[in-house]
Amino acid sequence: MADLFAPDPDERESGAPAAANAPLAERLRPRSLEEVIGQDHLAGAEGAIGRMVAAGKLSSMILWGPPGTGKTSIARLLADAVGLRFVALSAVFSGVADLKKVFAAAREMAKAGKRTLLFVDEIHRFNRSQQDGFLPYVEDGTIILVGATTENPSFALNAALLSRAQVLILHRLDDKALEGLLSRAEEETGKSLPLTGDARSALIASADGDGRFLLNQAETLFDLDIAEPLGPAALAQLLHRRMAVYDKDRDGHYNLISALHKSLRGSDPQAALYYLARMLVAGEEPLYVLRRLVRFASEDVGLADPQALVQCLAAKDAYEFLGSPEGELAIVQACLYLATAPKSNAAYQAQKASFSSARETGSLMPPANILNAPTKLMKDIGYGQGYQYDHDAPDGFSGDDYWPEEMEPRRFYEPSGRGFEDKIAQRLAYWEERRAELTKAKTNR
Repeated sequence: MADLFAPDPDERESGAPAAANAPLAERLRPRSLEEVIGQDHLAGAEGAIGRMVAAGKLSSMILWGPPGTGKTSIARLLADAVGLRFVALSAVFSGVADLKKVFAAAREMAKAGKRTLLFVDEIHRFNRSQQDGFLPYVEDGTIILVGATTENPSFALNAALLSRAQVLILHRLDDKALEGLLSRAEEETGKSLPLTGDARSALIASADGDGRFLLNQAETLFDLDIAEPLGPAALAQLLHRRMAVYDKDRDGHYNLISALHKSLRGSDPQAALYYLARMLVAGEEPLYVLRRLVRFASEDVGLADPQALVQCLAAKDAYEFLGSPEGELAIVQACLYLATAPKSNAAYQAQKASFSSARETGSLMPPANILNAPTKLMKDIGYGQGYQYDHDAPDGFSGDDYWPEEMEPRRFYEPSGRGFEDKIAQRLAYWEERRAELTKAKTNR
């Protein structure tokens, strides 16, 4: 990121070539949206960004995606494509004073007929007050805001800011896109990577979708005098990074994790152990496997055995505490626990159904009786009025109605009846019966 106060560093033409001695990743930045790799769903002719550029009119946006997927490059190219002045700053190094200077300069440039695209890297690092500072300048068109974040905007950014910007999701770069980057790097340098086919696949797998990381690793290899092509083991030793050994078509990584997941779901501990061992022996990152096991514990076991998630998180802690190879036994234990646990995807289905309902119903207010009333005004308009405190009710259950008035109660969670969910189903049935009785009693008063 260029220094905000250097002499116009961020207003250079986006397509201008980088200096010959610049890092490889900088030299390979795309010079047009057509050269952006792996984000066709956005930058292509039918994508949101492609359509904006074709119309010659940009709206403020938040680019959300993993590191090394092209957020900064896209922002620069957008400014160039529609003839905007480009200014960039990082939320890590900037504060309110910096923002005020940018906004003042943008206003002056707007008077001269030149609008400003302000790119804010790591925008989620700004606190809520700083984020609110963007609002008047976005609303009046002083700036077109393009923010970049690796964090979920729903949690990291103010609702007011999100309502004024379009959230665009960038994908992690797949193997095809990463291979394209390596090919461009070889063309740029005039050299071939000194790697065997398996080592090249392992290098791509190690990048985990991060194009910048991949190009930095490739630049290291180009700079070294390597006489013979390196295999996966030699590459791992050279880069001090354990490389996964995958088949040449690079499907091995995804095939094995899919096989592990489905073996666990099918309650076959022997097959699950085999695929777990295949991945770990091949050099897969143990924490990646643990992340998938944690996900499985919620998606495929859920409340049929609430201890499944606890076991997986304990295995993660044990691995981080012990390291390899001792910590891998804890991963095996978690794998066996999941394979032999009762299965239920009721929580997973409940998540999908409830999220869908939340999107459909928008911002319906909860009923007034269950709203907090910390001020006199809120009490006067009915907040909290009529709330029934369940602990004071017989059996600790009031049977009250907690749904928005405009919405009929819905049923998202259906326990499977397997394992612990059998007890949950009995509880729900009891509460439903009591709620019906209490509702009937209220109606007959």
